[in-house]
Amino acid sequence: MKPAHTDLEGAWSAPARDPGKPHELRRIARLFRPYRGRLAVVALLVAASSLVSVATPFLLKEILDTALPQGRTGLLSLLALGMILAAVVGGVFGVLQTLISTKVGQRVMHDLRTAVYGRLQQMSLAFFTRTRTGEVQSRIANDIGGMQATVTSTATSLVQNLTGVVATVAAMLALDWRLTLVSLFLLPVFVMISRKVGNERKKITTRRQKQMAAMAATVTESLSVSGILLGRTMGRSDSLTRNFRDESEELIDLEVKASMAGRWRMSTIGIVMAALPALLYWAAGLAQHMGGPAVSLGTLVAFVSLQQGLFRPTVSLLSTGVQIQTSLALFQRIFEYLDLPVDIREPAEPVRLRQAKGEVRFEDVEFRYEPGSAPVLDGIDVTVPAGATLAVVGPTGSGKSTLGSLVPRLYDVTGGRVTIEGVDVRELAFDSLADTVGLVSQETYLFHASVADNLRFAKPDASDEELYEAAKAAQIHEHIASLPEGYDTVVGERGHRFSGGEKQRLAIARTILRDPPVLILDEATSALDTRTERAVQEAIDALSADRTTITIAHRLSTIRAADEILVLDAGRVAERGTHAELMERNGRYAALVHRDAQGESATGPEPGASGGRELTPVA
Repeated sequence: MKPAHTDLEGAWSAPARDPGKPHELRRIARLFRPYRGRLAVVALLVAASSLVSVATPFLLKEILDTALPQGRTGLLSLLALGMILAAVVGGVFGVLQTLISTKVGQRVMHDLRTAVYGRLQQMSLAFFTRTRTGEVQSRIANDIGGMQATVTSTATSLVQNLTGVVATVAAMLALDWRLTLVSLFLLPVFVMISRKVGNERKKITTRRQKQMAAMAATVTESLSVSGILLGRTMGRSDSLTRNFRDESEELIDLEVKASMAGRWRMSTIGIVMAALPALLYWAAGLAQHMGGPAVSLGTLVAFVSLQQGLFRPTVSLLSTGVQIQTSLALFQRIFEYLDLPVDIREPAEPVRLRQAKGEVRFEDVEFRYEPGSAPVLDGIDVTVPAGATLAVVGPTGSGKSTLGSLVPRLYDVTGGRVTIEGVDVRELAFDSLADTVGLVSQETYLFHASVADNLRFAKPDASDEELYEAAKAAQIHEHIASLPEGYDTVVGERGHRFSGGEKQRLAIARTILRDPPVLILDEATSALDTRTERAVQEAIDALSADRTTITIAHRLSTIRAADEILVLDAGRVAERGTHAELMERNGRYAALVHRDAQGESATGPEPGASGGRELTPVA
């Protein structure tokens, strides 16, 4: 049984459109607009190359009709030299046009990749919670990579072949219009066949790219460190392998269909085009036998040469049309990402905070994940003075983490507003907001890079001494220094070479480097055992000093000293006050504290938990 895949199209609504409409083609053409100067040079080279190639049959005609019959060796030498020069010039022009067009195509692909990546960077957190990581990677890698041939060579091939066909047909008409009609009478049929083949391949390509995206998602999820651990500990490695094999089998079928779609029909076109010279010889002989005007040997040979020259660009032109139609499916998938509505935008004239002290206010805040859905937060009014600590507690699903996510604009409020220093966060410049608000969450993310590189992600120009001071404040410097490679130690995929507590302290050190006046702690110690939690809490205390701190707490023992505690229930404020005030009321907060205390006494410290695993130096 195959694993269920969450298809991207079910997660967001792309505008409905037909990728074959003229506006889509114009949109593709606009991708090349910044490079129109280079493309003009390519067009000139193509035109010159086509004229040179057309000249060769005329030189051949003069050799057969004039130079050889009349024994004019001087003329013969000049004509032969002309044919050689035409071949050399055509080859040089071909190399130059390939070089320029390839550079233009690669620049267009670069523009597409960066445009898609930039648009994804603008998307809200909600988009990524609905979309599989492998699907996103597949759009950037497979879809854009799949259109490489189209953007690097197809445009040039189209112009080159179209120019070649026009120039060749003109030359054929100049030689003999009757033979030209014989050569071209099947061309409309060939065009209809190629369009039908293109439509078939476009449909198959869309299915193939979706299947490739599903495979990429499976690989990303199941072959990550977490995926491998889960698969092995659950005994599902063989099952995952079978699922992947099934998906790969389906891809084989689609690849074969994509390769063979219309292959017989296109082969028939090639056979007919290859047989046309025999038809021309037969038509010329029949016309002369029936008393029509004779066709000279030179004219007939030159015409057949032109006709053969017409065969290659005509077939190539038809194949290019098929390739363009196939690539439209890829362009459509890319344009779907480029057309994604951006939920969180920087204002046209953003505000920048200067030396912010860190006062944060939630003013009648409401938040819904989807329009028309039940509010996750409703009527939240609270002020956190600069340098004060607000703790937010409540049962699972009460909206605690969502409230914290509104300050750094991971989501935007759907009602009311969140302000810092009296300025709505929606009016702040992105970089100013990032400098003002720091976030340490339960799920710490580390790159597959060295410890130093991970810390400098917060401050790229940080000196080694700044790294050491931040690590000391986060209670992690001594451990890093004890490793054989010290700060050059590679942390591994998602930091798996370090324990949960070590990763949290690295994340805290990274935030200390940024030195934000506002700090959001989202259950930063909830997954840790008691011993490790104490070490991390010391680091958090150092980080929180003299900062406005909003702590989303799981273990209530860590927030008793908070200036104010907010108790949420179903997205609304159920209680608020200091620890002593709330305990005296003996309400919901007191019940949570008693439950928390009972849980800790029942479980006791867990020195052997995953959070307490320390990375052992390797000799």
